[in-house]
Parts: sequence; C-alpha cells; structure tokens
Amino acid sequence: MTATAIIQIYVFILAGFVGFFLITKVPPLLHTPLMAATNAISGISLVGSIVLAGGQYGRVATILGVIAVACAMTNVVGGFIITDRMLNMFKRTDSGKQESGKLESGKLESGKGEIGKQDSRSRESGKGHA
Repeated sequence: MTATAIIQIYVFILAGFVGFFLITKVPPLLHTPLMAATNAISGISLVGSIVLAGGQYGRVATILGVIAVACAMTNVVGGFIITDRMLNMFKRTDSGKQESGKLESGKLESGKGEIGKQDSRSRESGKGHA
C-alpha cells in the first residue's frame, strides 16, 4: 500500500469516529433540522454520482456510478419522507384546535380557571388559604 492510501484510510476512519460522536451529542430538538441538512448533503453526493455515471471513465466506473446514483437517490427520497413524517407530528389537527378553543372558552365563560375552582372549594369547606 502506498502512503496516500494509508492516509486516505486514516482520514476515513477518523471521519467515522468524529461523525459518530457528533451525531450522538445532537439533542432531539435539533434532529429535524439536522436531517434536512443531511438530505442536502445527500443531494450533493447524488450530483457527484451522476457525473461519475455519465462520464467516459470506463465500464467499471459507469457501473459503479449507476449503483451510486441508485443508492444516493434512495437516501435522498427516504430522508425527505422521514423528515416530512417528523414535521407532520408537530402539526395541529383541526379537531385539536377546536377542542383547545372549547376548553379556553369554557374557562372564560365561567370566569374561573382550575385555580379559582380549587379556591372556592376550599372556602366552602372552611379550609381557606392562609
């Protein structure tokens, strides 16, 4: 093996360790934006694989390029599907808005919230707050 190949293997292994430790430190709040950024990077690798598949570098390079296009395209499409599902988890449904509106209007109509109800119960039982 040449010195260049050894350096490339070293950089690849080091990048794997750095990537693993960085991903494990990401808080859940930042997972969706990080996923979207990863999809953009996968799009860049898709462009590179298309260039490799379409270039006149030989039959083996073209076959490997086509395989790379298929893998990168699967990664991009799957990433966007998962990101879309994650974002849909945070959307409110129409029934959820109506239920929360009924709850809020019920509190406003009675003039008392849960705290007011507890205070009135404690006064009725003779155990007021000190």
